[in-house]
Amino acid sequence: MPDLTWLLSRLADPRVILDILVVTLIIYWLLWVAQGTRATQLIRGIITLFAFVFLLGTSLQLSTLNWILGRTWPALVVALPVIFQPELRRALEQIGHTGAWLRTSFPSGTEQDLERTVDEVVRAATQLARQRYGALIVIERETGLQDFADRGVLLDAALSRQLLINVFFPNSPLHDAAVIVRGDRIVAASVVLPLTDNISASGQLGTRHRAAIGVTEESDALAVVVSEETGQMAVAHNGRLIRNLDQDRLRRVLRSLLRLDRTDSRTPAGNGRLHFPLRSMVRNGVGAGTSTRRDAEAPTRR
Repeated sequence: MPDLTWLLSRLADPRVILDILVVTLIIYWLLWVAQGTRATQLIRGIITLFAFVFLLGTSLQLSTLNWILGRTWPALVVALPVIFQPELRRALEQIGHTGAWLRTSFPSGTEQDLERTVDEVVRAATQLARQRYGALIVIERETGLQDFADRGVLLDAALSRQLLINVFFPNSPLHDAAVIVRGDRIVAASVVLPLTDNISASGQLGTRHRAAIGVTEESDALAVVVSEETGQMAVAHNGRLIRNLDQDRLRRVLRSLLRLDRTDSRTPAGNGRLHFPLRSMVRNGVGAGTSTRRDAEAPTRR
């Protein structure tokens, strides 16, 4: 039993245990990032193909095939980043967002600006939902959205619920696509956003909801969606969608995600009260969509 003795002696070293745990967590995290996206099928296809070819070459002693396999492994180091570019980009962006809790949501804005932004967005979304006017309002946070804003119509206007309602009024020139809000100003309107590659969401949600999930997969922004068909309000963040919100719940969710309740002395227990409803309302929206499909310009019926 020399091999077993050597293995037990190696496992007695805490550094070996730590090494195994770190590698396991990295593999688990990469699989979690790829879950629900097209990368899942790619990984399954690659593993199936190489397993079949390896077993075929080994069992039948096919020397040429085994030689090709031996030369293929180094090429995977270059091929895999190209194949899984969207998923790797999303993973690196998530690493960049790590520790965002140490910073404020708007580095250049004040708490009063945040309060006013939440109030104006909530009031506008409520009135739009009451009249069943579809809307998509994206609130920029740490990750800049200027690349997306440049694709739309630049406004650089003071944020107000009246202006938001006018923008999303049916058949107005800017009512399609999204509005980007930065601090207490509207940066741009009629902005085309990337749609999520989430397989499960593609057949269940309309274009606005898929665009809301897509932009939150690529950034730490918050997206408020108003359904044109049902008049329901929803909030997307971190690739997830919180649906069926009324005015009060929408306000609480935005305040919680923007961490306003942490500094609100008037409601010291507000953060604790929001934590559990927020978790129970979340619906997972996985995927690392990086495409900018023309569907984002079309009005949705959900």
